[in-house]
Amino acid sequence: MELDVLVVGSCNTDLISYVPRLPKPGETIHGNKFITGFGGKGANQCVMAARLGASVAMVAKVGEDSFGRDTIQNFKDNHVKTDFVGITKEAATGVAPIAVNDEGQNSIIVVGGANQLLSSQDVDNAFSEIKSTRVVVCQLEVNPETTLSALKLAKQHGCITVFNPAPAVSDISKEVYQYTDIFCPNETEAELLTGLPVTNVEEAKKASLVLLERGCQKVIITLGKDGAVLVTVEERKPEHIPVTPVTALDTTGAGDSFVGSLAFYLARYPHLPLKEAIHRSNQIAAVSVQSSGTQLSYPWSKELPKELFS
Repeated sequence: MELDVLVVGSCNTDLISYVPRLPKPGETIHGNKFITGFGGKGANQCVMAARLGASVAMVAKVGEDSFGRDTIQNFKDNHVKTDFVGITKEAATGVAPIAVNDEGQNSIIVVGGANQLLSSQDVDNAFSEIKSTRVVVCQLEVNPETTLSALKLAKQHGCITVFNPAPAVSDISKEVYQYTDIFCPNETEAELLTGLPVTNVEEAKKASLVLLERGCQKVIITLGKDGAVLVTVEERKPEHIPVTPVTALDTTGAGDSFVGSLAFYLARYPHLPLKEAIHRSNQIAAVSVQSSGTQLSYPWSKELPKELFS
């Protein structure tokens, strides 16, 4: 099997409630609408890359339940190869109850379930059947040992590694940085990892240098409506890459849209300057926040301006 992008990560079913505001502890409020959708950071990134036209496969684990069966069918519907999506009787498919307020901000609870059973052996099995893949993408919703194993194998196979340290944690193995080409947190994740405030572009630049010193090759801190900050080992001079602001309806999955788009450009447009790939990925993420849902909001290539693919 020859691929553009291999994603090792999580699959969840999103249970989304739209509410006037996010509830306080102990408070019950009435919602306006409820929908279910497909999610999980890994699955989101995989589907985004596939919708843009990349040849993509997912390494993941789901439960032997209706959510799991529907997840696999959703991958197929989105042209994602499912050869390496395992099914287990030992745990239920992961779920993510989500609340979204009138401003488009969200609050999420993730129950990992079968995601926690994805093992290093599952990753080994996948790589043994893949002839080549340009980009490997990982996150933090599966066992950390599995993620590190995937990054190591990817580097052994000469792949570009993209690591998205999400959901946010305060500590990550030093080895993860060393096996990561592009380390891509948002402002919250960068704050937790560095201990520095990241509330604006200048603070993001300072945090990016701290992360770079830990051993990765490039750092991209995504800043939502403020675009992103990029720093590389070659230049060590952080640069702000702005994005045209839009009115957000639902920001759920916007970061995953960015990472999936970036993986697509790294794989299919290897000679495109990284700054331009980041700019285009931010434009695609901006499209996603103008619609409701997670994967439901991700555009297909045919729905996007042609200049994003020139």
